[in-house]
Amino acid sequence: MAPMTIAPTSTSTSAPLAIDAQGLVKDFDGFRAVDHISLKVKAGSIFGVLGPNGAGKTTTLRMLLGIIAPDEGRCLLLGADRPLSVAKLVGYLPEERGLYPSMSAIEAIAFMGALRGLPLAEGRRRARDLLEGHGLAYAMNRPVRQMSKGMAQTVQLLGTIVHRPRLIVLDEPFSGLDALNQQKLEGLIRAQAQDGVTIIFSTHVIAHAERLCEEIAIIAGGKVPFAGRVDEARNRLAPQVRLETRAADGPWRAALPPGALQQGHHWQFELAEAGVEPLLKALIEGDAGIVSLSIERPGLHDAFVAIAGEAAAADLDRAQEEDRA
Repeated sequence: MAPMTIAPTSTSTSAPLAIDAQGLVKDFDGFRAVDHISLKVKAGSIFGVLGPNGAGKTTTLRMLLGIIAPDEGRCLLLGADRPLSVAKLVGYLPEERGLYPSMSAIEAIAFMGALRGLPLAEGRRRARDLLEGHGLAYAMNRPVRQMSKGMAQTVQLLGTIVHRPRLIVLDEPFSGLDALNQQKLEGLIRAQAQDGVTIIFSTHVIAHAERLCEEIAIIAGGKVPFAGRVDEARNRLAPQVRLETRAADGPWRAALPPGALQQGHHWQFELAEAGVEPLLKALIEGDAGIVSLSIERPGLHDAFVAIAGEAAAADLDRAQEEDRA
């Protein structure tokens, strides 16, 4: 029996879908890279595929686009059951970057548009507008070989959107970029989404998924143990209470859960289902002397650990450390 995946609970059957993939499987030489993955991506949304390197992200994206065929399963891309038939409506930035070194920025963008059916003259006109709009007017005629990594990445991304696609697929778009260029890329993604374009991107950086995405799929070991809204993933864990008291002991301690962590007069524990009111009442009536009390929602990293497991989370953290090195 195929493993069960969790479809986004916020996506109704009547909502328009840019991607509707069911039970995708891909094997390479006896190794199962993708194991019965199902994804539903709403039109006009920003959707993140979050997981460590080697989790199956790139293989999944390539199956969604029809670049490689699944061994099992099916995919509707922009309503088409043959994804390659709607390739001109899609912008794709692969993980392996590649621009011709001798091309200028304008020609590189126009060339990428031409691959999607955009006439070269129109591509050059749009390329000028895009470069000016993103503060790169000075680099219009600069050869790719003379560009910084961040500039070349931006040029390739502009080439990905120059034909004005309805769907943009980005494979690890933030990898190798410094903080400033990552911020610029986030702004470009948001701008495209505001224009109604659907964006799906893979990443091993939790912060990007948390800031940008309405919905995510967590992928580990070729499987998707969770797909849905970011807040739904975080809500799988109870909020954390951080408490500081003047008193070290008293009857109020009976209101703290048995697993509460203590360091001097500081406490940390999960908020009970009953909420904070009974806790406050016990602390006040028991003369605990509340110095501070805060309730913190679990972050997406905590949710990832709970959903995908410690090993997958360690792989994710390792990939992020390698990016920063």
